[in-house]
Amino acid sequence: MSAIYARRRVTNILALALSALATLLGLVFLVWILWITAQNGFGALKLSLFTKITAYGPDGGLSNAIVGSLEMDLMALLICAPIGVLAGTYLAEYASSTRLGASIRFLNDILLSAPSIVLGLFVYVIVVVPSTALTDGNITFSGFAGSVSLALIGLPVIVRTTDEMLQLVPGTLREAALSLGIPQWKLTMQVLMRAALSGILTGVLLALARLAGETAPLLFTAFGNTYMTIHPLDKMASMPQTIYQYTNDPDPALHAIAWAGALLITLFVLALSLLTRIMFSRKKVSYE
Repeated sequence: MSAIYARRRVTNILALALSALATLLGLVFLVWILWITAQNGFGALKLSLFTKITAYGPDGGLSNAIVGSLEMDLMALLICAPIGVLAGTYLAEYASSTRLGASIRFLNDILLSAPSIVLGLFVYVIVVVPSTALTDGNITFSGFAGSVSLALIGLPVIVRTTDEMLQLVPGTLREAALSLGIPQWKLTMQVLMRAALSGILTGVLLALARLAGETAPLLFTAFGNTYMTIHPLDKMASMPQTIYQYTNDPDPALHAIAWAGALLITLFVLALSLLTRIMFSRKKVSYE
């Protein structure tokens, strides 16, 4: 028994050491990326970045790209959040042990890992090409098409999060509510959804954080615009797409603006993460 205990102890120490090494390695690269982004981005932060549009080039800013990104992200969230929450609720409460539920979860996992550029091409085929044909070329690329492609990226995240958060609610809570004669729909909406609300909203905010940095699908859908526009059927600029264009330009001034845009996206994602923790750290539900 002592030999078995010693072997298990050595194995445990080795596993802990490898885990700690992997964590340290990941943190080193994460801090390195954040440091480089901050070092290059803070120097380019100035007022004109928020007041001038990209049409001015090296002397301009990112105001139209900031507005375009916010508009498309919010439109995408309005599309994918209700569908994702309802689909996740169906999987957790009505199809948890069925073949249909297992098939939907499998397809959702595939969509979750699908390359974003594939989703952008898909939306290009089903939205951009038909709108071009139906309007004789008056409407082609648009902010709406960009928001649809972003919604397809955020949808599986919300579905997966909602499904898992509802499954974490103890079954005794369901049994207690059903024993009182509460209908299933009222149990789901007024008991289970309230119990899992913090986790579901966290998933929605994390999906929004992921959408903020997507570039590839917007190249085939929103396309970009050097001028300010808020109309969803116009070509629309976005932060990731503008950063991509500026980094491919040899002008150092545009590189500086691209670094500033990357820093703004990083700070936006960081703010969302902190907001999520602050909002829901005090609302944890205990079932003990």
